[in-house]
Amino acid sequence: MDPVIIVGAGPVGLTLALALARQEVPTVVLDEGPGKEDARPARTVVLRADTAALLERLTGAALGHHGVRWTGWRSLRRRQVVSEIAFAPDEPAPVHIAQHVVSGLLRAAAADQPLVEIATDSRLDSIEQEPSGVTAHTRGTKGTWWRGSYLVGCDGTRSTVRKLQDIRFPGRTAVERHAVAALRTELPWEDQALLHRMPPWRSSGPFAGEVTARPLPDGAWRLDWLLPPGKDLVTPELLVARIRETLAGWTDSSTPAYDLLDTGVHTVHHRLARRWRDGRVFLAGDAAHLLGALGTQGLDEGLRDADNLSWKLASAWHHGPHEALLDSYQAERRAVVAARLRATDQALPGLRGGGGLRNIVPGTARGHDALLADGHLGRGSLGAPGAYTASPLTPRHLQGEIPVDTPRGAPVTDVRVTAEDGSFVRLRDRLGRGTLLVLLIAPGTGVWDRKHWVSAGLMPRLAAAVTALPHPAELLVAESYPGAPAHSVLLVRPDGHLVTALTGVRPADLYAAAEATVGGAVKEEVEAGAGVR
Repeated sequence: MDPVIIVGAGPVGLTLALALARQEVPTVVLDEGPGKEDARPARTVVLRADTAALLERLTGAALGHHGVRWTGWRSLRRRQVVSEIAFAPDEPAPVHIAQHVVSGLLRAAAADQPLVEIATDSRLDSIEQEPSGVTAHTRGTKGTWWRGSYLVGCDGTRSTVRKLQDIRFPGRTAVERHAVAALRTELPWEDQALLHRMPPWRSSGPFAGEVTARPLPDGAWRLDWLLPPGKDLVTPELLVARIRETLAGWTDSSTPAYDLLDTGVHTVHHRLARRWRDGRVFLAGDAAHLLGALGTQGLDEGLRDADNLSWKLASAWHHGPHEALLDSYQAERRAVVAARLRATDQALPGLRGGGGLRNIVPGTARGHDALLADGHLGRGSLGAPGAYTASPLTPRHLQGEIPVDTPRGAPVTDVRVTAEDGSFVRLRDRLGRGTLLVLLIAPGTGVWDRKHWVSAGLMPRLAAAVTALPHPAELLVAESYPGAPAHSVLLVRPDGHLVTALTGVRPADLYAAAEATVGGAVKEEVEAGAGVR
């Protein structure tokens, strides 16, 4: 079968290629550039715990060694500390890392992966679809025709794939603007991120009253100053004056020594493509959505796009197209991003619309600070990973379903599990292989050798039920899971979202849930029209 064509060799495109290779699906990545990304210290990304774990699985690299895992978060207003959060060493925390470092790790992993081919200097200019596949043409020094089973546009804001498929991309322009500087200096908060609203020192030039500081390796920091609406020019002189003023204000002294590494202006747009699937063509990442106001992270959502789409494309590649499963990519991911954009748009007027409300309603300013912290930390309606609560893949009418602390459709908690070979691993380590995960909660199994309990109690019946499922599945065992009683069984999707939790071993419920998760019972496709609409 033909490979999957991925247009765009940024972090989302490379992540998708490696995720598909992990599931034994070959890909061709069309890269219009020379095969590397210029180092820009001021262009960085904040990764939540789940997306950082995804990249670590695919690259084999510990991201904390290439970026900074935050040890804490601090919110200030004027001179007052509004809130302070400390992350324990074993607690999920954001990782701040330069984007070119992420791209470099992904490219290095792709170079070692025989199922991934990267075609540099290859700019897409046409797409043709047929019932059996898709053909793409590139121009440039390596201009040629490429044949694929599916094509995914991961080609960014000005996506050629989106334009060729005539997909509208409505939204808002310049929702926020930030002046950005990467510099090396010594600040009082080692490995802690900081949001400072209305700092007491005098503003220099066209700057609003908010600045964010995020640590980077080797004593470097990224500082972002919110700019007021409009197109006021931020000159180098104004930015340097603001750097000196901010550093002096934070250290309560004259400006400390610093080494300016990079600067820029970051403009945030909010847009959402009308369609994320057109037959055998899909959109992901910035080609499908733009967001990033109030501390939210667009790349984080793009990586979740790749995680969601990869196992569905892999299933279609190995077992034949199942339209309901492929359609669910748009239904799930577009709904989550749309909800994130709505939440941000609803919060923006209160957070950026002036101080009138703060003067009338006591505590409003503190609530705003908490809302901003949620966006930066990946929590709440602004930042938490989305749950596919209304997914078309949600199973119905399961008699044995029980509630646990993870809502149905939400990402599972990472717990220690025993794998089928008896080894102890993290639950997240078993994700992304294209298989469903069946997790039995069995207290005491962590202290006894597997040979003593693998053939006892519920295990033989559960193992037989897992073998009979309509999709490949792996049986895991955990001592405990938040909110799950002993001997309950959890079904987890390949991308780590909870399908259901059942009380005891219920083969019929487990089978029905697994069947729903992969799109329902496979119906005979009409050969002439399958996959093209």
